[in-house]
Amino acid sequence: MKAIRMRRISLILLLFGCSISAVGAGVPKKPKLIVAIVIDQFRYDYLVRFRADYTAGLKQLLDQGAVFDNAHLIHFPSVTAPGHSTFLSGALPSRSGIIGDDWYDRDAKKNVTSVQDDSTKLIGGTPNATGSSPRRLMVSTVGDEIRMKSADSKVIGIATKDRAAILPGGRLADAAYWYDDNSNHWVTSSYYREALPAWVKEVNDAGPQPSMSAQWFALNAKPGDRPFCSMLAGFFSGRACGAIEAGPWGNEMTEDLAERALTAEKLGHHDGTDVLTLSFSGHDYVGHTVGPDAPEIRDLSRRIDLLLGKLLAQVGRAVGLDNVLFVLTADHGVAPLPEVNEARHMPGGRLSGTVLLQAVDNALSSKYGAGNWIVSSVYSMIYLDRSLMEKYKVSEADVDRTAAEAVRRLPHIFRVYTAEELAQGRVTNDAVGRTVTDSYYAPRSANLTIVADPYYLFDTAGTSHGSPFDYDTHVPVIFMGAGIKPGRYDQKIALNDIAPTLAVIAGVPQPSGSSGRVLRELWQ
Repeated sequence: MKAIRMRRISLILLLFGCSISAVGAGVPKKPKLIVAIVIDQFRYDYLVRFRADYTAGLKQLLDQGAVFDNAHLIHFPSVTAPGHSTFLSGALPSRSGIIGDDWYDRDAKKNVTSVQDDSTKLIGGTPNATGSSPRRLMVSTVGDEIRMKSADSKVIGIATKDRAAILPGGRLADAAYWYDDNSNHWVTSSYYREALPAWVKEVNDAGPQPSMSAQWFALNAKPGDRPFCSMLAGFFSGRACGAIEAGPWGNEMTEDLAERALTAEKLGHHDGTDVLTLSFSGHDYVGHTVGPDAPEIRDLSRRIDLLLGKLLAQVGRAVGLDNVLFVLTADHGVAPLPEVNEARHMPGGRLSGTVLLQAVDNALSSKYGAGNWIVSSVYSMIYLDRSLMEKYKVSEADVDRTAAEAVRRLPHIFRVYTAEELAQGRVTNDAVGRTVTDSYYAPRSANLTIVADPYYLFDTAGTSHGSPFDYDTHVPVIFMGAGIKPGRYDQKIALNDIAPTLAVIAGVPQPSGSSGRVLRELWQ
C-alpha cells in the first residue's frame, strides 16, 4: 500500500509540475521588440480583394501570422485618434478621453485636437509653432506599462500624422516623430525632447520630400499611361495629389524613418522589451478623395505590401525575427462614394450639414428665444451654448431633447442621442447603442450625438468614415512572432483586445483603462 501511495503521490507531483510548466511555456516568450503597425483606413476586405497581389510583407503576415477575420471597432466615431489610442491602450473613449480627432473644449471655448498641447513647442519644424503631446490621453498604453517596469526599454512612434505617432506610444514614450508639411521636415515636440536626434536631422537635411514634379503611376503602368496624380497637377491630366501624404510617398518616408530608428536607437537590443509603433496614412489621404473602389487603393495596397516586406526583412536583419512580435491592424474603414453606391443601386447619399444645423438652431430659437445656439459641431456631434440656457432659464436636458427631436425629423437619420441619455444609459440595447454609450465622456462629449443611416454622409465631396457600421468598423488584426499559432481565427474580437494580449506576452500589467480580453487562443 505504501508503494502504491508513493507512486500516486509521484504521479500527482509529476502532473502538477507538468501543468505549471505548460502554463509557463504556453505564453510566447517575451519579445525583444514589439512592432505595432496601423494602416490608416485599411478596410479588412482589402486583405481579401487584393490577396493575389500580395507577394511580400502582407503575404508573409497572412501566411505566417494569426489572422483574425472578424475584428471590429466597438467605439464611435470610427476615426483616427480613437482608433490609434485604443490600439495599444485597449481603452474605450469613455475611459481614454479620446472621443474623436477633435472636440469642443468648453473651458477654452474652442475646438481642440486629440493631441493639441499649447504648453509645448514644435521641435525641428516651423519656428515658434505649437507642439503636440499625449497629455489628453487619460490611460496608460502597453508601452507605458513596459517603461514603468523597465527603464531600459525604448518606445518610439512614427507616422506622418501627429496623433497617429503620439497616441499609440502613450505618455511615457521616448519620442514620437511626425511630418510637418509647412517645413517638409520630420518633427517632434518639447514634450519629448528639446532637439531632434542627429539621425532625424540627417533625414531632414537630405530632404525627405519627393520632388515637386513627382508623379504617381500604378506599379503596372505601361508607357503612355496617365498618372493617378501629380504634385504639379496643372501640367498633367491626372488628379492633384494635394500633399506628399496623398500618394505613396508618405508611406515610403515612414518606412524609411522606421528603418533608421531601428539602427540609431538600437531597438531590440535593450534588457527590456522595446516598442516601435508605425502608422501608414496613405490609404486615408487617398481614400477620402477617391473611395475604396478606385484603382489607386489597389495600387496603394500593393505598395504597402512591398514596404512591409522591406521593413520585415530589415527588422529580421537587425533584431532577428524570433525576437520580434508583429501586430498589424487599422484604425477604421471607409464608406463607398455615394455616387458609386447609387450606380450599383445601393442605398446611400449626401446629407446637408447646413440643413442639420439650421434645423437645430431654428427649433431652439423658436421654443426658447433667439440666439446662436450651436457653439460647435464635430463629426455630427453638436455642442450647444450653455450661456443661452442660463439666459432663458431652461434646463440643458430639456434643450437637448428639443434639439434631438428636430434632428429626428430629418431624412436618413438613424439615431440621435442626447448627453442625458448616454450618461444614464437610456439607449437602445443593441450594438450601436452600446458603442455610442461606451464612447461618451461627459467633460468632452457633445449635447447631441448623431448617427446617419448606413452609407449616408455629411460630406459634399469624396467619402469618409466615422459610423458604427461594418464598412467603417471591420478591420484586419494579425499577430506574427515566435510562439504565435499561425492560422485563421473567425471568432469575433475587438480592437481593444490587442493591448491586453500584448501586455500578457510582454509580462507587464494590463493598461489602466483596458476593456478587452486576452487572446489566449493565439498560443493555447
